[in-house]
Amino acid sequence: MYPKKFKKLIDNFASLPSVGPKMAERLVLFLFKQDKEKLKDFSENLAEIKNLKSCKKCFNIAEDDLCEICKNAQREQKIICVVEEPLDIISIEKTGSFRGLYHVLGGVIFSGTGEATELKITELLGRIKNEGIEEIILATNPTTEGDATALYLKKQLQPLGVKITRLARGLSTGSDIEYADEVTLSSALTNRREMI
Repeated sequence: MYPKKFKKLIDNFASLPSVGPKMAERLVLFLFKQDKEKLKDFSENLAEIKNLKSCKKCFNIAEDDLCEICKNAQREQKIICVVEEPLDIISIEKTGSFRGLYHVLGGVIFSGTGEATELKITELLGRIKNEGIEEIILATNPTTEGDATALYLKKQLQPLGVKITRLARGLSTGSDIEYADEVTLSSALTNRREMI
């Protein structure tokens, strides 16, 4: 029905999260209809993704060894907001309410397993000790796994004497930070509370 290259591109798009076969067809057809300059720009930007890496300090997406946030000396250097994934940083940054640093865990502890070996927790503990961090904001998603991860982190962080806060429940349980609007996220950051 489709030429092989067209079908292959549909399969590539369909392999992306939340993109089904019909949406993939629409996306490829949309690209097919674009002028050559737009298509060239799109393909060059897509090819450049292979040059991105994880920030060596916070594990955010970066072009160099450090991401733009870690490079910025104007940020509050004594507060770290701990998130699950880089997309959560983008959502929080859109609020304009937070001027500190971040730390990307790279996931959550899955309920039932209780394992945290893949997460960047050791690196977080090192940052707290080496950078004189005064407050950790636990900004994991308000899901079962996000809450389990926050509780695990709290137990790991308490002996270090750092202030531990959690985003206020302006975020509804079961939702993802990535999809929250700026007003809700801003309120959650402003109304965060210390974990007891």
